[in-house]
Amino acid sequence: MKRQGMILALLASSILAGSAVLAQDSSASATLITGARIFDGVGPDLIDGQDILIEDGMISEVGAGLVAPEGAQVIDAAGRTMTPGFIDVHYHLSLCNVPIMDMAGSAAPDLDYIGIKAAQAAEEALMRGFTSLRDVGGASWGAKLAADRGEIAGPRVWPSLRAISQFGGHGDANPRYMEPREFGGPENNLERLGYSRIVNGRDEVLVATRENLKRGASQIKMHLAGGVGTEFDPIDGRQFIKEEIEAAVEVAEGFGTYVAAHVYTPDGIKQAVEAGVRSIEHGNLITDEIAQLMSDNDVWLSPQVVVYLTFSPDLGPVRLAKGKKVEAGLDQMFELAKKYDLKIAFGTDVVVNPEACADQNREFVERTKWFTPAEVLAQATSLSGELLQLSGDRSPYPGVVGKIEEGAHADVLLIDGNPLEDISILRNHEEAIDLIMKGGEVYKSELE
Repeated sequence: MKRQGMILALLASSILAGSAVLAQDSSASATLITGARIFDGVGPDLIDGQDILIEDGMISEVGAGLVAPEGAQVIDAAGRTMTPGFIDVHYHLSLCNVPIMDMAGSAAPDLDYIGIKAAQAAEEALMRGFTSLRDVGGASWGAKLAADRGEIAGPRVWPSLRAISQFGGHGDANPRYMEPREFGGPENNLERLGYSRIVNGRDEVLVATRENLKRGASQIKMHLAGGVGTEFDPIDGRQFIKEEIEAAVEVAEGFGTYVAAHVYTPDGIKQAVEAGVRSIEHGNLITDEIAQLMSDNDVWLSPQVVVYLTFSPDLGPVRLAKGKKVEAGLDQMFELAKKYDLKIAFGTDVVVNPEACADQNREFVERTKWFTPAEVLAQATSLSGELLQLSGDRSPYPGVVGKIEEGAHADVLLIDGNPLEDISILRNHEEAIDLIMKGGEVYKSELE
Protein backbone atom coordinates (compact mmCIF):
# COMPACT_ATOMS: atom_id res chain seq x y z
CA MET A 1 0.00 0.00 0.00
CA LYS A 2 2.79 2.42 0.92
CA ARG A 3 4.64 1.90 -2.35
CA GLN A 4 1.41 2.29 -4.28
CA GLY A 5 0.81 5.70 -2.68
CA MET A 6 4.35 6.84 -3.52
CA ILE A 7 3.99 5.80 -7.15
CA LEU A 8 0.68 7.63 -7.47
CA ALA A 9 2.10 10.79 -5.97
CA LEU A 10 5.09 10.72 -8.30
CA LEU A 11 3.05 10.01 -11.41
CA ALA A 12 -0.05 12.09 -10.73
CA SER A 13 1.23 15.13 -12.56
CA SER A 14 2.27 13.19 -15.64
CA ILE A 15 -0.97 11.19 -15.79
CA LEU A 16 -3.59 13.76 -14.93
CA ALA A 17 -2.15 17.24 -14.41
CA GLY A 18 -3.11 18.37 -17.89
CA SER A 19 -6.62 16.99 -17.63
CA ALA A 20 -9.55 19.35 -17.92
CA VAL A 21 -11.23 17.65 -14.98
CA LEU A 22 -8.77 18.83 -12.31
CA ALA A 23 -10.43 21.35 -10.04
CA GLN A 24 -10.64 24.72 -11.72
CA ASP A 25 -8.57 27.51 -10.17
CA SER A 26 -10.74 30.12 -8.49
CA SER A 27 -9.87 33.04 -6.26
CA ALA A 28 -13.51 33.43 -5.17
CA SER A 29 -14.07 33.15 -1.42
CA ALA A 30 -17.60 31.84 -1.93
CA THR A 31 -19.97 30.60 -4.62
CA LEU A 32 -23.64 31.43 -5.02
CA ILE A 33 -25.76 29.19 -7.26
CA THR A 34 -29.05 30.66 -8.42
CA GLY A 35 -31.84 29.61 -10.76
CA ALA A 36 -31.77 25.86 -10.07
CA ARG A 37 -34.63 23.46 -9.51
CA ILE A 38 -33.39 21.51 -6.49
CA PHE A 39 -33.68 17.84 -5.61
CA ASP A 40 -32.43 17.99 -2.01
CA GLY A 41 -31.69 14.26 -1.77
CA VAL A 42 -34.77 13.52 0.30
CA GLY A 43 -38.07 14.89 -1.01
CA PRO A 44 -39.90 13.49 -4.03
CA ASP A 45 -40.34 16.86 -5.73
CA LEU A 46 -38.08 19.58 -7.11
CA ILE A 47 -37.80 22.78 -5.07
CA ASP A 48 -38.06 26.07 -6.95
CA GLY A 49 -37.00 29.56 -5.94
CA GLN A 50 -34.12 28.64 -3.66
CA ASP A 51 -30.46 29.63 -3.99
CA ILE A 52 -27.50 27.98 -2.28
CA LEU A 53 -24.44 29.75 -0.88
CA ILE A 54 -21.21 27.78 -0.63
CA GLU A 55 -18.37 28.84 1.65
CA ASP A 56 -15.25 26.90 2.69
CA GLY A 57 -16.42 23.82 0.83
CA MET A 58 -19.74 23.61 2.68
CA ILE A 59 -23.29 24.73 1.95
CA SER A 60 -23.61 27.67 4.32
CA GLU A 61 -27.09 28.86 3.41
CA VAL A 62 -30.16 27.77 1.43
CA GLY A 63 -32.88 30.31 0.77
CA ALA A 64 -34.70 32.61 -1.59
CA GLY A 65 -33.04 35.75 -2.96
CA LEU A 66 -29.65 35.20 -1.37
CA VAL A 67 -27.12 38.00 -1.89
CA ALA A 68 -23.63 37.03 -3.00
CA PRO A 69 -20.89 38.13 -0.59
CA GLU A 70 -18.24 40.46 -1.96
CA GLY A 71 -15.86 38.59 -4.24
CA ALA A 72 -18.11 35.56 -4.57
CA GLN A 73 -18.50 33.60 -7.79
CA VAL A 74 -22.10 33.54 -9.03
CA ILE A 75 -23.37 30.59 -11.09
CA ASP A 76 -26.71 30.86 -12.87
CA ALA A 77 -28.14 27.36 -13.20
CA ALA A 78 -30.68 28.67 -15.74
CA GLY A 79 -33.38 26.21 -14.72
CA ARG A 80 -31.19 23.12 -14.59
CA THR A 81 -31.85 20.45 -11.98
CA MET A 82 -29.53 20.53 -8.98
CA THR A 83 -28.89 17.31 -7.07
CA PRO A 84 -26.37 16.27 -4.45
CA GLY A 85 -23.36 14.47 -5.88
CA PHE A 86 -24.09 10.79 -6.40
CA ILE A 87 -22.82 8.13 -3.98
CA ASP A 88 -21.89 4.53 -4.82
CA VAL A 89 -21.45 2.51 -1.63
CA HIS A 90 -20.34 -0.74 -3.28
CA TYR A 91 -17.43 -0.01 -5.57
CA HIS A 92 -13.95 -1.42 -6.20
CA LEU A 93 -11.66 1.25 -7.61
CA SER A 94 -8.74 -1.13 -8.03
CA LEU A 95 -10.75 -3.76 -9.91
CA CYS A 96 -12.91 -1.64 -12.17
CA ASN A 97 -10.58 -1.12 -15.13
CA VAL A 98 -8.73 -4.43 -14.93
CA PRO A 99 -10.14 -7.19 -17.19
CA ILE A 100 -10.89 -10.49 -15.47
CA MET A 101 -8.16 -12.33 -17.37
CA ASP A 102 -5.60 -9.87 -15.99
CA MET A 103 -6.45 -10.82 -12.40
CA ALA A 104 -5.33 -14.44 -12.58
CA GLY A 105 -2.28 -16.46 -13.48
CA SER A 106 1.32 -15.47 -14.09
CA ALA A 107 0.39 -12.45 -16.23
CA ALA A 108 -1.40 -10.66 -13.35
CA PRO A 109 -0.17 -7.06 -12.93
CA ASP A 110 1.71 -5.73 -9.93
CA LEU A 111 0.34 -3.45 -7.22
CA ASP A 112 1.84 -0.30 -8.74
CA TYR A 113 -0.14 -0.85 -11.93
CA ILE A 114 -3.31 -1.55 -9.94
CA GLY A 115 -2.82 1.74 -8.09
CA ILE A 116 -2.53 3.71 -11.31
CA LYS A 117 -5.66 2.04 -12.72
CA ALA A 118 -7.49 2.86 -9.47
CA ALA A 119 -6.57 6.53 -9.90
CA GLN A 120 -7.94 6.49 -13.44
CA ALA A 121 -11.12 4.80 -12.21
CA ALA A 122 -11.52 7.49 -9.54
CA GLU A 123 -11.38 10.27 -12.14
CA GLU A 124 -13.85 8.47 -14.39
CA ALA A 125 -16.34 7.89 -11.56
CA LEU A 126 -16.21 11.57 -10.59
CA MET A 127 -16.95 12.54 -14.18
CA ARG A 128 -20.05 10.32 -14.06
CA GLY A 129 -21.29 12.43 -11.14
CA PHE A 130 -20.13 10.26 -8.23
CA THR A 131 -18.57 12.56 -5.66
CA SER A 132 -18.43 9.85 -2.97
CA LEU A 133 -17.60 6.14 -3.06
CA ARG A 134 -17.37 3.44 -0.43
CA ASP A 135 -14.68 1.08 -1.65
CA VAL A 136 -15.52 -2.36 -0.27
CA GLY A 137 -12.30 -4.17 -1.04
CA GLY A 138 -9.13 -3.28 -2.86
CA ALA A 139 -6.05 -1.10 -3.11
CA SER A 140 -7.89 2.21 -3.04
CA TRP A 141 -5.77 4.11 -0.52
CA GLY A 142 -3.38 5.69 -3.02
CA ALA A 143 -6.21 7.00 -5.23
CA LYS A 144 -8.06 8.30 -2.16
CA LEU A 145 -4.99 10.10 -0.83
CA ALA A 146 -4.12 11.65 -4.19
CA ALA A 147 -7.71 12.88 -4.63
CA ASP A 148 -7.82 14.29 -1.10
CA ARG A 149 -4.59 16.17 -1.79
CA GLY A 150 -5.87 17.53 -5.09
CA GLU A 151 -3.22 15.67 -7.07
CA ILE A 152 -5.85 13.86 -9.13
CA ALA A 153 -9.53 14.46 -9.76
CA GLY A 154 -11.48 11.92 -7.77
CA PRO A 155 -14.39 11.40 -5.37
CA ARG A 156 -14.32 11.14 -1.62
CA VAL A 157 -13.43 7.53 -0.77
CA TRP A 158 -14.44 5.54 2.31
CA PRO A 159 -11.95 2.63 2.06
CA SER A 160 -12.39 -0.88 3.45
CA LEU A 161 -8.91 -1.90 2.20
CA ARG A 162 -8.53 -5.71 2.19
CA ALA A 163 -11.80 -7.64 2.37
CA ILE A 164 -11.49 -10.32 5.03
CA SER A 165 -12.14 -13.81 3.69
CA GLN A 166 -11.62 -17.39 4.85
CA PHE A 167 -9.62 -20.16 3.24
CA GLY A 168 -11.80 -21.45 0.38
CA GLY A 169 -13.93 -18.32 0.54
CA HIS A 170 -14.84 -15.57 -1.89
CA GLY A 171 -11.47 -13.85 -1.56
CA ASP A 172 -9.48 -17.04 -2.13
CA ALA A 173 -8.56 -17.34 -5.81
CA ASN A 174 -5.95 -20.06 -5.39
CA PRO A 175 -6.38 -23.36 -7.24
CA ARG A 176 -8.42 -25.99 -5.42
CA TYR A 177 -5.40 -28.04 -4.33
CA MET A 178 -3.53 -25.21 -2.61
CA GLU A 179 -3.07 -25.65 1.15
CA PRO A 180 -3.95 -23.00 3.73
CA ARG A 181 -1.12 -20.55 4.17
CA GLU A 182 -0.17 -21.78 7.64
CA PHE A 183 0.88 -24.96 5.86
CA GLY A 184 2.88 -23.17 3.21
CA GLY A 185 0.27 -21.98 0.69
CA PRO A 186 1.23 -18.71 -1.05
CA GLU A 187 -0.81 -15.53 -1.32
CA ASN A 188 -3.24 -15.65 -4.21
CA ASN A 189 -3.43 -12.82 -6.72
CA LEU A 190 -6.47 -11.21 -5.08
CA GLU A 191 -4.43 -10.91 -1.88
CA ARG A 192 -1.25 -9.82 -3.64
CA LEU A 193 -3.13 -7.06 -5.45
CA GLY A 194 -4.62 -5.72 -2.23
CA TYR A 195 -8.20 -6.97 -2.60
CA SER A 196 -8.52 -9.58 0.13
CA ARG A 197 -6.87 -11.09 3.17
CA ILE A 198 -7.32 -14.85 3.78
CA VAL A 199 -7.58 -15.77 7.46
CA ASN A 200 -8.71 -18.72 9.54
CA GLY A 201 -9.83 -18.61 13.14
CA ARG A 202 -10.70 -15.89 15.60
CA ASP A 203 -7.14 -14.76 16.26
CA GLU A 204 -6.34 -14.24 12.58
CA VAL A 205 -9.59 -12.32 12.11
CA LEU A 206 -8.59 -10.04 14.97
CA VAL A 207 -5.20 -9.36 13.40
CA ALA A 208 -6.65 -8.69 9.92
CA THR A 209 -9.33 -6.35 11.27
CA ARG A 210 -6.85 -4.40 13.37
CA GLU A 211 -4.44 -4.21 10.44
CA ASN A 212 -7.09 -2.68 8.17
CA LEU A 213 -8.11 -0.14 10.79
CA LYS A 214 -4.49 0.82 11.46
CA ARG A 215 -4.00 1.45 7.73
CA GLY A 216 -7.00 3.77 7.55
CA ALA A 217 -10.06 1.63 6.79
CA SER A 218 -13.26 3.52 7.55
CA GLN A 219 -15.24 0.26 7.82
CA ILE A 220 -14.53 -3.47 7.64
CA LYS A 221 -15.66 -5.72 4.80
CA MET A 222 -16.06 -9.48 5.31
CA HIS A 223 -16.99 -12.24 2.90
CA LEU A 224 -19.62 -14.41 4.62
CA ALA A 225 -20.80 -16.38 1.58
CA GLY A 226 -19.64 -17.57 -1.80
CA GLY A 227 -19.47 -15.17 -4.71
CA VAL A 228 -19.77 -15.11 -8.46
CA GLY A 229 -16.19 -14.15 -9.23
CA THR A 230 -14.53 -17.11 -7.51
CA GLU A 231 -14.98 -20.74 -8.46
CA PHE A 232 -14.84 -23.04 -5.45
CA ASP A 233 -17.09 -21.23 -2.94
CA PRO A 234 -20.77 -22.14 -3.32
CA ILE A 235 -23.31 -19.34 -3.01
CA ASP A 236 -25.33 -21.29 -0.44
CA GLY A 237 -22.39 -22.03 1.86
CA ARG A 238 -21.88 -19.93 5.02
CA GLN A 239 -18.37 -18.57 5.44
CA PHE A 240 -16.76 -17.94 8.83
CA ILE A 241 -18.36 -19.14 12.05
CA LYS A 242 -20.21 -16.78 14.34
CA GLU A 243 -17.26 -16.46 16.74
CA GLU A 244 -15.03 -15.22 13.90
CA ILE A 245 -17.61 -12.69 12.70
CA GLU A 246 -18.16 -11.45 16.25
CA ALA A 247 -14.41 -10.91 16.59
CA ALA A 248 -14.37 -8.51 13.62
CA VAL A 249 -17.52 -6.75 14.83
CA GLU A 250 -16.10 -6.28 18.32
CA VAL A 251 -12.88 -4.75 17.01
CA ALA A 252 -14.72 -2.52 14.53
CA GLU A 253 -17.16 -1.32 17.18
CA GLY A 254 -14.24 -0.62 19.47
CA PHE A 255 -12.96 1.76 16.79
CA GLY A 256 -16.39 3.35 16.44
CA THR A 257 -17.20 1.79 13.09
CA TYR A 258 -18.92 -1.29 11.66
CA VAL A 259 -18.71 -4.45 9.54
CA ALA A 260 -20.27 -4.76 6.07
CA ALA A 261 -20.77 -8.32 4.83
CA HIS A 262 -20.88 -9.89 1.37
CA VAL A 263 -23.66 -12.47 1.77
CA TYR A 264 -26.66 -13.74 -0.22
CA THR A 265 -28.51 -16.49 1.61
CA PRO A 266 -31.02 -16.41 4.48
CA ASP A 267 -28.94 -18.45 6.92
CA GLY A 268 -25.81 -16.46 6.08
CA ILE A 269 -27.59 -13.15 6.58
CA LYS A 270 -29.17 -14.40 9.82
CA GLN A 271 -25.76 -15.33 11.20
CA ALA A 272 -24.34 -11.96 10.12
CA VAL A 273 -27.12 -9.91 11.71
CA GLU A 274 -26.99 -11.89 14.95
CA ALA A 275 -23.22 -11.31 15.08
CA GLY A 276 -23.66 -7.54 14.77
CA VAL A 277 -23.05 -6.83 11.06
CA ARG A 278 -24.65 -3.50 10.07
CA SER A 279 -24.67 -3.61 6.26
CA ILE A 280 -25.65 -6.56 4.07
CA GLU A 281 -23.93 -6.35 0.69
CA HIS A 282 -26.04 -8.06 -2.00
CA GLY A 283 -28.68 -9.96 0.01
CA ASN A 284 -30.37 -11.25 -3.14
CA LEU A 285 -31.94 -14.34 -1.58
CA ILE A 286 -33.62 -12.84 1.50
CA THR A 287 -36.93 -14.17 2.81
CA ASP A 288 -39.74 -12.61 4.83
CA GLU A 289 -38.14 -13.83 8.05
CA ILE A 290 -34.74 -12.33 7.15
CA ALA A 291 -36.19 -9.02 5.96
CA GLN A 292 -38.05 -8.74 9.28
CA LEU A 293 -34.84 -9.55 11.18
CA MET A 294 -32.93 -6.86 9.28
CA SER A 295 -35.68 -4.33 9.94
CA ASP A 296 -35.82 -5.16 13.65
CA ASN A 297 -32.04 -4.69 13.95
CA ASP A 298 -31.79 -1.54 11.78
CA VAL A 299 -29.49 -3.33 9.32
CA TRP A 300 -28.89 -1.77 5.89
CA LEU A 301 -29.50 -3.49 2.57
CA SER A 302 -26.78 -2.56 0.08
CA PRO A 303 -27.96 -4.20 -3.17
CA GLN A 304 -26.83 -3.94 -6.79
CA VAL A 305 -28.53 -4.64 -10.10
CA VAL A 306 -26.33 -3.78 -13.06
CA VAL A 307 -23.49 -6.14 -12.05
CA TYR A 308 -25.78 -9.14 -12.59
CA LEU A 309 -26.59 -7.96 -16.10
CA THR A 310 -23.01 -7.43 -17.26
CA PHE A 311 -21.08 -10.60 -16.42
CA SER A 312 -18.21 -11.23 -18.78
CA PRO A 313 -18.24 -14.58 -20.65
CA ASP A 314 -14.64 -14.93 -19.48
CA LEU A 315 -16.00 -15.93 -16.06
CA GLY A 316 -16.71 -19.44 -17.38
CA PRO A 317 -19.74 -21.72 -16.85
CA VAL A 318 -19.38 -22.30 -13.08
CA ARG A 319 -19.20 -18.61 -12.18
CA LEU A 320 -21.88 -17.61 -14.68
CA ALA A 321 -24.27 -20.22 -13.23
CA LYS A 322 -23.76 -18.73 -9.77
CA GLY A 323 -24.46 -15.29 -11.23
CA LYS A 324 -27.76 -16.45 -12.70
CA LYS A 325 -28.76 -17.96 -9.36
CA VAL A 326 -28.42 -14.70 -7.46
CA GLU A 327 -29.83 -12.59 -10.31
CA ALA A 328 -33.03 -14.60 -10.04
CA GLY A 329 -33.54 -13.30 -6.50
CA LEU A 330 -33.63 -9.60 -7.36
CA ASP A 331 -37.42 -9.29 -7.71
CA GLN A 332 -38.19 -10.92 -4.37
CA MET A 333 -35.37 -9.05 -2.59
CA PHE A 334 -36.63 -5.62 -3.62
CA GLU A 335 -40.28 -6.46 -2.97
CA LEU A 336 -39.41 -7.64 0.55
CA ALA A 337 -37.16 -4.62 1.11
CA LYS A 338 -40.13 -2.36 0.34
CA LYS A 339 -42.56 -4.46 2.39
CA TYR A 340 -40.38 -4.24 5.51
CA ASP A 341 -39.21 -0.67 4.83
CA LEU A 342 -35.53 -1.57 4.84
CA LYS A 343 -32.96 1.16 4.42
CA ILE A 344 -31.69 0.72 0.86
CA ALA A 345 -28.39 2.12 -0.37
CA PHE A 346 -27.06 2.55 -3.92
CA GLY A 347 -24.15 0.55 -5.30
CA THR A 348 -23.02 -1.04 -8.55
CA ASP A 349 -20.18 -3.53 -7.86
CA VAL A 350 -19.05 -3.33 -11.49
CA VAL A 351 -15.70 -5.13 -11.42
CA VAL A 352 -13.09 -6.47 -13.86
CA ASN A 353 -15.28 -5.26 -16.71
CA PRO A 354 -14.19 -1.85 -18.02
CA GLU A 355 -17.23 -1.55 -20.29
CA ALA A 356 -19.62 -2.07 -17.37
CA CYS A 357 -17.70 0.41 -15.24
CA ALA A 358 -18.00 3.02 -17.98
CA ASP A 359 -21.78 2.43 -17.88
CA GLN A 360 -21.99 2.77 -14.07
CA ASN A 361 -24.98 5.12 -14.36
CA ARG A 362 -27.03 2.32 -15.90
CA GLU A 363 -27.81 1.35 -12.29
CA PHE A 364 -30.16 4.35 -12.05
CA VAL A 365 -32.21 3.04 -14.95
CA GLU A 366 -32.31 -0.61 -13.92
CA ARG A 367 -33.67 0.20 -10.45
CA THR A 368 -36.76 1.82 -11.90
CA LYS A 369 -38.19 -1.68 -12.35
CA TRP A 370 -38.91 -1.51 -8.61
CA PHE A 371 -38.64 2.16 -7.60
CA THR A 372 -39.64 5.61 -8.81
CA PRO A 373 -36.87 7.87 -10.11
CA ALA A 374 -37.18 9.97 -6.94
CA GLU A 375 -36.68 6.87 -4.78
CA VAL A 376 -33.64 5.80 -6.81
CA LEU A 377 -32.10 9.27 -6.54
CA ALA A 378 -32.68 9.28 -2.78
CA GLN A 379 -30.90 5.91 -2.56
CA ALA A 380 -27.96 7.38 -4.49
CA THR A 381 -27.76 10.52 -2.34
CA SER A 382 -29.19 10.97 1.15
CA LEU A 383 -29.68 7.29 2.01
CA SER A 384 -26.21 6.24 0.90
CA GLY A 385 -24.83 9.30 2.68
CA GLU A 386 -26.47 8.11 5.87
CA LEU A 387 -24.89 4.68 5.47
CA LEU A 388 -21.46 6.25 5.01
CA GLN A 389 -21.79 8.00 8.35
CA LEU A 390 -22.03 4.65 10.18
CA SER A 391 -18.23 4.95 10.16
CA GLY A 392 -18.58 7.56 12.90
CA ASP A 393 -15.25 9.07 13.86
CA ARG A 394 -13.52 6.76 11.38
CA SER A 395 -15.20 8.62 8.53
CA PRO A 396 -12.52 10.47 6.56
CA TYR A 397 -15.00 13.28 5.85
CA PRO A 398 -17.03 14.24 8.93
CA GLY A 399 -20.32 15.89 8.12
CA VAL A 400 -23.33 15.38 5.88
CA VAL A 401 -23.01 14.16 2.30
CA GLY A 402 -25.83 13.37 -0.09
CA LYS A 403 -28.08 16.31 0.76
CA ILE A 404 -28.62 19.89 -0.33
CA GLU A 405 -28.98 21.54 3.08
CA GLU A 406 -27.18 24.01 5.29
CA GLY A 407 -24.07 22.49 6.82
CA ALA A 408 -23.67 19.73 4.21
CA HIS A 409 -20.56 19.24 2.10
CA ALA A 410 -20.88 21.23 -1.13
CA ASP A 411 -20.99 18.21 -3.45
CA VAL A 412 -23.36 19.41 -6.16
CA LEU A 413 -24.43 18.51 -9.70
CA LEU A 414 -26.31 20.60 -12.26
CA ILE A 415 -28.21 18.44 -14.75
CA ASP A 416 -29.64 19.48 -18.09
CA GLY A 417 -33.08 17.96 -17.81
CA ASN A 418 -35.23 16.51 -15.05
CA PRO A 419 -34.12 13.06 -13.85
CA LEU A 420 -37.27 12.78 -11.71
CA GLU A 421 -39.21 12.57 -14.97
CA ASP A 422 -36.62 10.71 -17.05
CA ILE A 423 -33.80 9.22 -15.03
CA SER A 424 -32.34 7.59 -18.15
CA ILE A 425 -30.72 10.91 -19.07
CA LEU A 426 -28.10 10.16 -16.41
CA ARG A 427 -26.82 7.24 -18.45
CA ASN A 428 -25.60 9.79 -21.02
CA HIS A 429 -23.74 11.64 -18.28
CA GLU A 430 -21.39 13.51 -20.61
CA GLU A 431 -24.35 15.33 -22.13
CA ALA A 432 -26.65 15.48 -19.12
CA ILE A 433 -24.35 16.63 -16.31
CA ASP A 434 -23.25 20.20 -16.95
CA LEU A 435 -21.58 20.93 -13.62
CA ILE A 436 -19.75 18.71 -11.14
CA MET A 437 -18.69 20.25 -7.84
CA LYS A 438 -17.04 18.50 -4.92
CA GLY A 439 -16.27 20.36 -1.74
CA GLY A 440 -17.07 23.66 -3.43
CA GLU A 441 -14.50 23.03 -6.18
CA VAL A 442 -15.68 22.78 -9.79
CA TYR A 443 -14.36 19.73 -11.67
CA LYS A 444 -16.55 20.06 -14.73
CA SER A 445 -18.50 23.00 -16.13
CA GLU A 446 -20.40 23.15 -19.39
CA LEU A 447 -22.28 26.30 -18.36
CA GLU A 448 -22.26 29.27 -20.69
